[in-house]
Amino acid sequence: MSVGVFSRGMLRIPHLEELLGQSVIAGRFGLLSVQVEKIAGWGYKPSSKSARHYAETHSLPYLAVEDGFLRSVGLGGDEPPLSLVCDDLGIYYDATRASRLESLISAPLVDGGEGRARALIAAWRTARISKYNHLREYGNELPQRYVLVADQTWGDASISYGMADESCFQRMLEAALEENPLSTVLLKVHPEVMAGRKRGHFDLAVLAAHPRVLVLGEDVHPVRLIEHAEVVYAVTSQVGFEGLLWGRPVRTFGMPFYAGWGLTQDDLPAPPRRKPVPLEALVYAALIAYPRYLDPETGRCCEAEHMVGWMGLQRRMRTRFPATVYAAGFSIYKRPIVRSFFQGSEVRFLAIPEQAPEGATLAVWGKRPVCDRPVKVLRMEDGFIRSVGLGADLVRPLSWVIDGMGIYYDATLPSELESLLQTAVFDEATLARAHALRQRLVQEGLTKYNVGVRRWQRPSGAGRVVLVPGQVESDASIAWGAPGIRRNLELLRAVREAAPDAWVVYKPHPDVVAGLRRSGQGEDAAVRWCDEIVTDASMGELLLAVDEVHTLTSLAGFEALLRGKKVVCHGQPFYAGWGLTEDAAPPSRRRRHLTMEELVAGVLILYPVYVSRSSGRFTTPERALDELLEWRSCASSVIPWWTGLHRFVVKWILRRA
Repeated sequence: MSVGVFSRGMLRIPHLEELLGQSVIAGRFGLLSVQVEKIAGWGYKPSSKSARHYAETHSLPYLAVEDGFLRSVGLGGDEPPLSLVCDDLGIYYDATRASRLESLISAPLVDGGEGRARALIAAWRTARISKYNHLREYGNELPQRYVLVADQTWGDASISYGMADESCFQRMLEAALEENPLSTVLLKVHPEVMAGRKRGHFDLAVLAAHPRVLVLGEDVHPVRLIEHAEVVYAVTSQVGFEGLLWGRPVRTFGMPFYAGWGLTQDDLPAPPRRKPVPLEALVYAALIAYPRYLDPETGRCCEAEHMVGWMGLQRRMRTRFPATVYAAGFSIYKRPIVRSFFQGSEVRFLAIPEQAPEGATLAVWGKRPVCDRPVKVLRMEDGFIRSVGLGADLVRPLSWVIDGMGIYYDATLPSELESLLQTAVFDEATLARAHALRQRLVQEGLTKYNVGVRRWQRPSGAGRVVLVPGQVESDASIAWGAPGIRRNLELLRAVREAAPDAWVVYKPHPDVVAGLRRSGQGEDAAVRWCDEIVTDASMGELLLAVDEVHTLTSLAGFEALLRGKKVVCHGQPFYAGWGLTEDAAPPSRRRRHLTMEELVAGVLILYPVYVSRSSGRFTTPERALDELLEWRSCASSVIPWWTGLHRFVVKWILRRA
């Protein structure tokens, strides 16, 4: 089935055909090049007049399209919608005629629909989401008792279509004051009204002097305001619908889509076609049956529950840090990446840490020294499932870690990861996720960098095969996590002396192989202490073929644990000391014994931050694996010219140093 669309704004919506569920034919100059089954336009607003006229004159059905009630992270002017409603009878905000939403609300719930609606209400509250989700919640103290009154901008189409006018707003305010004599009336007005750029429905100068009215014009997420309100007052604002989702009494002074069903106290009589229904019927229709949702990471339609969960993840991640974060010492290349991992905060870049104001939150890379002034330091590093390609090649990461206590590779001090592993109570759902994540990582052969193409075969007749992964000897994890041996050659010699009959395989660090970092001291003599040097084999396949891994602090040790291999730690990496490794120098602070699933849950699910390559938004480790597999399948074995140029420059610098 095909639908004709004349609106250039609609045609710019990404994945429009997926959201509409039918092929789209673009119309130009009021004409269509092929025959279509229906015409779609943006609701019943003036911008859709030409589309409605075309549909009428050509005897075609008209499909009214609007944003869904859970739309996006950002505002409509900034981001395309992640949900649309398509109505072949009317449109939800037009109470003067029947709509598809009304028919869905009136339909009896079957096949577990009531339970699904209840679960969605609970998920909505847990996620603390709204139609738009980019803002922070109101941070100041709220009145002990208050009712919430929602203003709207002048000329909002939902007002006139909702059988209301400007007088309804005055009646609403008067009713809020009269019906709640012991409560403050919290009037939420649009920020652009407060700034004088748009017109609202109240004289704010007069109301500012009213002893019981508190005017709130800040641009804030509305959830906290709704959650604690004694009553929510609305004309046609969606705030009223969200009040019902939060179990608040709702008074309406127009006829929005959620009024007239016996769930709200309405100032206007309901249209005869609206009869009392349970809240679950309204929620199922408005959030499950009526809209279509787009998964921003796959470009495919998804269910309401998935969208609520995804949007809840954005809300949680965007509010972890203060509204302003300072970042010192980051290169031009890294600055956009820093911003993406601090979505929800404004990032201000500084040349040196000393430029940060007192009391600020300051982000730095790794163990970079910071100023002596009182600041909250956040240390950043690559995550453990990073990319297809090397960080030293400037390949953009899928994950970073952001640590406010220390950093995971510094064994001399506690870190958020260590604290989490030491104290967290892992529920069954998280452990099940960890188990599935571990299985998939192993089955797909995924590692941190996912480089190396040559297959490696275990030598025939070898009784015990030991892998020694090389490290960059100047790496911070050795400086801060290896209290004894600190050289690759020393480690190799110790392994050979401890296991003279084993087949010892040495794998130099991929950054060293690529010429992007210096080889270790005396590393050219590695062949004297091992049986084989492997440079371009996949670490995932190599780990499956060996019996055990000996390491200083390499992540390869953790990746070997994932595959059930014996791991001997000659340093104190983050995965040592939990009863899963054989430790030459056990970290004294780590006294808890963990299962492998608990370690994986902390290291791969709870500690890192993942940002999707496709959506640019926060994502889950499971989705990060999906994207890594897609990335790896499309990766070329030919080094891009810019990577070659970068390597040439780095090698030249290393030679000159």
